Amino acid sequence: MLRYILKRIGYMLVTLWIIITITFMLIHAVPGDPLASMARNLPEQIKKNFYAKYGLDQPPIVQYGRFMKRLVLNGDFGESLTYPGRSVSETLKRYAPTSARLGGQALLLGLVIGITLGIIAAFNRNTWIDYIVMFIAIIGVALPVFVLAALLQYTFTVKHQLLPTTGWGSFKHTILPTIGMSFGTIATYARYMRTSVLDVVGQDYILTAKAKGVSKVALVWKHVLRNALLPAITILGPQIAGLFGGAFITESIFAIPGIGFNFVESINNRDYTMIMGQTIFMATLFIVSLLIVDILYSVVDPRIRIDGESR
Repeated sequence: MLRYILKRIGYMLVTLWIIITITFMLIHAVPGDPLASMARNLPEQIKKNFYAKYGLDQPPIVQYGRFMKRLVLNGDFGESLTYPGRSVSETLKRYAPTSARLGGQALLLGLVIGITLGIIAAFNRNTWIDYIVMFIAIIGVALPVFVLAALLQYTFTVKHQLLPTTGWGSFKHTILPTIGMSFGTIATYARYMRTSVLDVVGQDYILTAKAKGVSKVALVWKHVLRNALLPAITILGPQIAGLFGGAFITESIFAIPGIGFNFVESINNRDYTMIMGQTIFMATLFIVSLLIVDILYSVVDPRIRIDGESR
């Protein structure tokens, strides 16, 4: 296990370096620079001082070397170009907890409801219950997030005035965004769990348990759920990263001060350092979540052994 984890960490570092390099080069390949509009009306010498301060007067390869040196040696992402004096690390510390809370609630809600619906649909195959669950799953996949968010706002804030439309502060502000973000997860896990449970219930050991008179609850909990969860765990990593960092639309619509909202703003402002810092943060989260998923495989099913030599 230890050898496997260390090996995966090595792969993670290489992957992260590739992501950083590609992102850096793509950002600098776009014509123009983030200080163009800010320094447009400034005297030439002051303009040069601004460019020198942020290293934008150097070739991209030199800027890349400085950025990597600062990142590796000090863990420093640099200072925001749009908001002088505000470091990228401080911005991440400020906005990440908001996205983490919102994403965590959405993931938990999506897992609980999605897995439950999938199991119910599987044990009621080809009945009206199964058809309703699959209809919900299809709607969850097909319905765009911005449409769902607009419908939630209209229903619960405009028409009935039960919840706040936008903003952040109390638990009420998290309800609508959480529902909007969790709908896709509910749909995904409902479909995955239905297929997985149908595959498991046809196995010989399940038929034997039924013949022994094992109750339906015990059958689901002790025999079906544990084995049916394995395929569902596969998509847990991307779901974690996606809900944490990919809620750009949801956070923008509900005016939530999170990573997604700030990332969109950074792109619009062409804030190089802020874009790099948040991209590295998202990539690290995604890669680590994949490692956690691999470890969970061995926890859920002891038959699976993580062997560094075999992989």
